Amino acid sequence: MSRDWSPEQNDLRADTSSEMRALQEERHGSSHASHRVTANHDRSSTPSVQERATAEGSERTYYLRDRSYVLRESEFATLVEIGKFRVIGVNDLVQFIYQNDDARAARDLRRLEQQRLLVRKTLTHESRQSQRLVTLTKKGKRLLLASGRIPEGQALYHGVAKPRELKHDTALYRLCQRELNRVSHAGGRAVHVVLDYELKRRVHRDLARVVQRPPTQEERQQIAERHGLVVIGNKIQIPDLRLEYETADRERRQVDLELATRNYRPRALVQKARAGFSLYAPREDASKLRRILNEAELRARILAL
Repeated sequence: MSRDWSPEQNDLRADTSSEMRALQEERHGSSHASHRVTANHDRSSTPSVQERATAEGSERTYYLRDRSYVLRESEFATLVEIGKFRVIGVNDLVQFIYQNDDARAARDLRRLEQQRLLVRKTLTHESRQSQRLVTLTKKGKRLLLASGRIPEGQALYHGVAKPRELKHDTALYRLCQRELNRVSHAGGRAVHVVLDYELKRRVHRDLARVVQRPPTQEERQQIAERHGLVVIGNKIQIPDLRLEYETADRERRQVDLELATRNYRPRALVQKARAGFSLYAPREDASKLRRILNEAELRARILAL
């Protein structure tokens, strides 16, 4: 995982940009659909994120403790997508979930923020360019978990875990969309998104059960295999993100994705490649990283993000 950002280089603050305010107000007068139903616990026929996002006329009432929340399907889909990735850039959300419909995205984000289910931030990079982000509140995550509509085994997240890693973590959503595009073109569909947070938790839980300290190489191998991982350089290699999907023939498969940058140490990059991860890199970094792999006589591809 890339960790090439220092806190001094970034300014994380509440989003009050005039550009976003203008976007929010484009559809301020939009009318609400009248049909409302109570959320049920049927996970058997869950539509895709994009299908839910385009179902504007459908609303459900969700309950959390003593409060009720009326959400459009597009709003619910947006919360789910943000929860799976922890943080998403607003521009990416508009592009991939709302098919570049700025007005509809602004309306949904405004309503969700008013209900305190998500928060928006502005991240200022070292180049002084800003990026708008969204993440769930604790209430937003709890509402999703209480809805009964989250696929079993799908972890959800809220809030910003490590501000220093926001640039990297935000890019993971675009990376995953690239893989999802490949999967969908082959007739497949996504089942779960597993971030490194969850993979590390599973691996560390099993390592903690090992009586012998430190674990032997054989024990590491066994634990790695249990989670579909490998040991390279005496270390269990964990990707930034795992996409679990179902093929057109209903076979369950997974692909491990890694976002590399020019600040990767050559040894670390080589280990990720040997672990079989699908490697992505910012376009401006890809050529340098390809040279590193070529020097190591590895044929692993690095895809430009």
